[in-house]
Amino acid sequence: MAEIEESIRTNAEGPAKASGDAGSVEQHKLTDQIEADRYLASKQAAKSKRRGLVFNKIVPPGAE
Repeated sequence: MAEIEESIRTNAEGPAKASGDAGSVEQHKLTDQIEADRYLASKQAAKSKRRGLVFNKIVPPGAE
């Protein structure tokens, strides 16, 4: 995950377009990169055995 964060940071600091003798290069939009990072983070969280939300049934004593 750190690689993606570093890539987003590097792309944000660099120019959006670059051209030279060999041709031109254009980065993906920053919003697309952030969305990709969120998607990959959600996939990683879904693989986790521990879930973020747990429901418990509370039964007061003597209610049975």
